[in-house]
Amino acid sequence: MSSFRYQAVESGGDATRGVIEASDRKTALMLLSQRGLFPSTLEACEADPSKILASEPSRALALPASAGAALLPKGEGLPRRFGVGRRIKRKEVTMLTREMASLLEAGIPILQALNGLFEEEENPALRQTLAALCDSVRKGASLSTALGEHPQLFNKLYCSMVQVGEEAGALQNVMTDLADLLEHEDEVRGEVVAAVSYPVFVLAFGLFTVILLMTVVLPRLFGMLEEMLHSLPLPTLILLRVSGALNHYWPLFLLLAGGGLLGWRHLLKTPRGARWWDGLKLKLPIMGAVFRAAALGRFARTLGTLVKSGVSLLPALKIVENTIGNLVLAQLIGRVAEETRGGDSLAAPLRKLGMFPKNAVQMISVGEETGRLDEMLLKVAHIEERHMRTRTKTLISLLAPALILVVGALVGFMVIALLLPIFRMSQAVR
Repeated sequence: MSSFRYQAVESGGDATRGVIEASDRKTALMLLSQRGLFPSTLEACEADPSKILASEPSRALALPASAGAALLPKGEGLPRRFGVGRRIKRKEVTMLTREMASLLEAGIPILQALNGLFEEEENPALRQTLAALCDSVRKGASLSTALGEHPQLFNKLYCSMVQVGEEAGALQNVMTDLADLLEHEDEVRGEVVAAVSYPVFVLAFGLFTVILLMTVVLPRLFGMLEEMLHSLPLPTLILLRVSGALNHYWPLFLLLAGGGLLGWRHLLKTPRGARWWDGLKLKLPIMGAVFRAAALGRFARTLGTLVKSGVSLLPALKIVENTIGNLVLAQLIGRVAEETRGGDSLAAPLRKLGMFPKNAVQMISVGEETGRLDEMLLKVAHIEERHMRTRTKTLISLLAPALILVVGALVGFMVIALLLPIFRMSQAVR
């Protein structure tokens, strides 16, 4: 057990201070909340709690008038623009959501929960964001409004679910559902990244090896070969010309590659270009099925989580339309929302537009008829995500050997092109 010295405000407005024993800071905050105390400071100490009264009045304390004053150290202001090395990772937002859900389930008020998370956070950027959230909530803003001030971290889906939880009086349950959703998305994303990492490493290492040989090693060898032979074999000549071009015009190639990358990024930022790329991804021969399964799984899981949290179907569809991540499917979801507005069920427009497989649409239809739409949507999401994972693993298992063959073929061609003149010289010597 550890001892914590606190200064707090009672429910009646009187200031008090004392020492409390708890296993950690979060537990101390929870115990103080159960006693009806709103701490303004809480710090670890080694004092004997029996020597300090647990509720010693102290009128001289300069505490804020608000009973839920934020535990902000001196000099800790609102968040500034994040600099280099101050990036907030997605997994940190997920962990923050899970911890917030746990604190709310323990009965700790929102402001005190934010205070506790602020005190224990180590990332400076996220710490400043929590400071801003504490400041907004202390001034009377709701948690969803405070989160909406940071759209780069908390998107519309996140804020909408929190708002529904506040209005329904079940914020702790909604935060738990939201944490489950974020953790599942992180898990799927991690599996895809882990599966792709090996083929990407093979390709990058192969390209690095080829470029190093073409620009550093081969020009010196070919310089000697040109002096010794009047005519080089065709493979050697091709390799010589490519190596010479890379060696003499590499700044131009870098400039063209950089310009092409910038042009591609600019194209994807335009609505027409982004819509074209999203449509192309869905039509690719092998990868198209993977992209479609991933997008539909996200659609079903997000919509099911929103419906489970108490969001009406039409607003939930609008939220999913803005968060699905594919403009072509988002346009189809908008058409589904319009037809749903006219009184149709969800399954009817989905069946007409052909967004889902027939068995998935049938499950959604059964969910609407039985009043278990959220449950069926989550089951559909599980099926689509399982298909996406299976197809991804199959594709990656074929991609890695294919890349190895491509790199091996390039290196083999270079070796053959290098050995042919050597064989010709050996025959001339005989």
